[in-house]
Amino acid sequence: MNTHAVSLDINQYCVSVDKSEGKIKCNYCGKFVSGLEHLRSHLAGMWEEHVTPCDDVPLNVMQFFEKELLKKRSHLRKKVRSLDHSNISSCKRSKSHHQSNDIEIETINIQDADPSEQNQSLASVIRNTSLLTTLEFNNIIMPSSSMMGGKFLQDEVKQMHEYVNKIRDSWMNTGCSILLDGWFDENGRNLVNILVECPQGPVYLRSDDISDDNALEICIDEVIEDIGVENVIQIITYTGSPNMKVVGEKLMEKYPNIFWTVSASHCIELMLEKMQMIIMINNVLIKARTITKFIYNCAEILKLMRTHTGVHNLVKSSRSKFAGCFLTLENILSEEENLKRMFTSSEWITSSWASSTEGKEVADLVTDQSFWEDAWIVTTGTIPVVRVLELINKKDIITVGTIYETIDQVKEMIKKEFHGRKFEYMQFWSIIDEIWDTLLHNPLHAAGYFLNPCLFYSADFFNDMEVSGGLLCCIVRMEKSEFVQDTISTQLDEYQESKGGFGEGISYDRRTNILPSEWWSTYGGECPELQKLAVRILSQTCSGASRYQLKRTLAEKMLKNGQNCEDEKRLTDLTFVHYNLHLKNVISSIDSSNVLVEEIDVLNDKWFAETEEYKKDI
Repeated sequence: MNTHAVSLDINQYCVSVDKSEGKIKCNYCGKFVSGLEHLRSHLAGMWEEHVTPCDDVPLNVMQFFEKELLKKRSHLRKKVRSLDHSNISSCKRSKSHHQSNDIEIETINIQDADPSEQNQSLASVIRNTSLLTTLEFNNIIMPSSSMMGGKFLQDEVKQMHEYVNKIRDSWMNTGCSILLDGWFDENGRNLVNILVECPQGPVYLRSDDISDDNALEICIDEVIEDIGVENVIQIITYTGSPNMKVVGEKLMEKYPNIFWTVSASHCIELMLEKMQMIIMINNVLIKARTITKFIYNCAEILKLMRTHTGVHNLVKSSRSKFAGCFLTLENILSEEENLKRMFTSSEWITSSWASSTEGKEVADLVTDQSFWEDAWIVTTGTIPVVRVLELINKKDIITVGTIYETIDQVKEMIKKEFHGRKFEYMQFWSIIDEIWDTLLHNPLHAAGYFLNPCLFYSADFFNDMEVSGGLLCCIVRMEKSEFVQDTISTQLDEYQESKGGFGEGISYDRRTNILPSEWWSTYGGECPELQKLAVRILSQTCSGASRYQLKRTLAEKMLKNGQNCEDEKRLTDLTFVHYNLHLKNVISSIDSSNVLVEEIDVLNDKWFAETEEYKKDI
């Protein structure tokens, strides 16, 4: 398909996979979606329930479908507004039930109504169904903007504060990490979302415009006062820029017990970015992109590739723009023999593409053994780093207690795969060490390595000056009392020699099968001062807020100047509920709040797009 032309036929952008279930596959990125409506959202670059944006869709195609969806939803909104809400109070609720995704849906009969039941029944519907599902049933009414701005929203705000306060109560025991997520909006404002994370889960605290000098310092001062300085273990920022480093140094001087570090995922992305800049690596990636671009620009060649490889997609998408190219190269490398056969097959030789300039260039690339040798070098040195990034973003199992060992293992794996050939692995090691030494590593990571029983009691544990020095730094900074510091030093001997509860049978057996912080909470009671320190260190994350992908446009609207107090309060409440519902859903296996999040998404995108238009509704 010609990527420069936009076809009006949606079927041109997908391949049917399972007609009975309506499952189709995107021609650009190879992801599976259910139905053409979901495909439209996918191509439009929109995040919706069961839909993720396409990473490879051309800009003109994305803009076309985005415009079409906005037009469609605008029309839908007008139809909803046309309902005579004054007549709703004359309706009665009927027990008509439908089944959708195993959720029982209670509908509303617009013939008769009991005013006392209206708000309660409507809230029940919204809590148990998604917007798109409710619209499929003609008898269900969407809430008006005034309802969202009135009692309904306030009830949600109250419930969300109760949820957040329960998590707040745990900060005194486990400590917490302040996560910063900053960006520049289209007007050049420097904005930041502030989250707080602990083992009980992440919560959204506030958003601020930090464009002015010292605005970030003032903002963090207020956040620390709100949380309690004794509860904050570290602040994780989203950039290692010189300006941010200066702010960090000032805050650590003001609050000696708090550590300042850069998000591990950001640092690892920087490693991949620097690796990509190596001339040989960059050349290999350009060649790999030439191959995939040629294959995916022609349906005939794409079909031939799938026939020979048996895979549906060579291109691998990723949340990280730097990781995706290396994952795609890994896929290409795994199909080396199949691709070689494809470009020497009779089907290829007899095709018109074989004699084209572009076709000859790609065929020569695929049959050039030096390309494959270089591709192996690149993937061998980068994929271990990519795997760590995936673990952080998807599972968050790389924490303060494991990041130190993880980086060491990555380096050793790269060295081993290169069979110890220093001239090959050192180009990757040097980049890893540079980012680790200048941005990522801090004393908490060394202390976490020492206090993690799974690592400390292993045969591979290595206690050098960096590790012991990091632990000592944490003891001195996190405990003001010299008496407590001395007590912890004495208790460390018990831990090191595996005495008392540290060496008992069940604690010995569980060193490797429960979280390090849980192990200390369960078996460290004989050394309470050390136990408290260990739990607070090992309970912390090492990654930042970006992995939660909070929708930044909502914060931008909330921080917009010129709003009256009522509008500002309503948007602040809406943002608080939306962001915390999103974070709650991320960590919850039972997605009981997904509906309201989607409902609020639509309100954000449509009803609050223009302040004046929003005011007309209320």
